[in-house]
Amino acid sequence: MAPPRYGMDSAEAPADFVIAFDGNGLAPCVVQHAETGAILMLAWMNQAALDLTRSTKIVHFWSRSRQALWQKGETSGNRLHLVELRTDCDRDAIVARVMPHGPACHTGTTSCFFVVDGGANDDGIPARSNSGGSDARVLDQLANVIAERRDRSSSEKSYTKSLLDAGMPKILAKIAEEQGELAAELPAGTDERVVSETADLIFHMMVGLAARHIEPNAVWAELARRFGISGHVEKASRTK
Repeated sequence: MAPPRYGMDSAEAPADFVIAFDGNGLAPCVVQHAETGAILMLAWMNQAALDLTRSTKIVHFWSRSRQALWQKGETSGNRLHLVELRTDCDRDAIVARVMPHGPACHTGTTSCFFVVDGGANDDGIPARSNSGGSDARVLDQLANVIAERRDRSSSEKSYTKSLLDAGMPKILAKIAEEQGELAAELPAGTDERVVSETADLIFHMMVGLAARHIEPNAVWAELARRFGISGHVEKASRTK
């Protein structure tokens, strides 16, 4: 049986979406970006916070330190707009899938989970797609992450942001560099090197699109338009 699901069509939850709050009347709430899948933060909800989240479509929590309800972003403006609520099989934890308006962490990072075990701290966005890297939708997820870092991150913590801050000349130089490296590997390089260099080139091309605020969907639509058209015909039809 599929787990119970609470959507945005109604302010009321289904009868089986009942949270088993702990002895203090609380349940942990994991906040997840609805598009990228990134885990943004963890906080606590009681029934009142859950009810306010449902009715306002803005995520509310219970502060254990202040012993008070609080709306995330009420002071900073970095609100979490609710997309969906979920609970687990034991009904004792909540996932709030959201569209964030600004960084989720009070430190200014995109996610509170920016401390990396055995690596440099970053802005909290996982480098790998939650699809495991085998799904073509990873490109859309990558585009979302790049846009998030463009709009929310700092150049000190994000390589992507540092490229965007450096401007188009730097981005174009990286695209040319990665194109050259791929061209060097394609004739006789190992499959692993060809795959790696292709990934590098695609990434930097998508950074260039993000710099222009061009959605990758426009590229996918253009590729779809060309299906069933001879390459010779399509090239001849282009405006010179």
